[in-house]
Amino acid sequence: MRNFHYIKSNQILRRIGVIMGAAILVAGCASIPPPTAQMAISKTAVSNASSAGGTEYAPLQIKSAKEKLDAAEQAMVAKNYVLAKQLAEEAQVDAELAVAMARSNQAKKAADAVQEDSRALHQEIDRNAQ
Repeated sequence: MRNFHYIKSNQILRRIGVIMGAAILVAGCASIPPPTAQMAISKTAVSNASSAGGTEYAPLQIKSAKEKLDAAEQAMVAKNYVLAKQLAEEAQVDAELAVAMARSNQAKKAADAVQEDSRALHQEIDRNAQ
């Protein structure tokens, strides 16, 4: 009879443990807030990258940023806030890389133009000196 009570109380303790674990898991998931601020930051970063010439100078990075932002929005709808935040952060990084690449390429073009103008000026000076 004593073993029966021991087994019965063991089963009850296990059930309580499972219920507590499930409650903690549900509470943990429910406590993750939607990453609305990160989503806004990422949308702004993608928009800025497009405006900065990212579409022309860094098309792969812009495409990646937009795809990740779209996936983040889908994760928000599905209430998978951890994934939404991760994807939004990745979209922001891709957009920032696109801006950096666009600015770098624009600066290189400007430097090449100045160098070409300088070369043409030197040729003109040399021609007038003769």
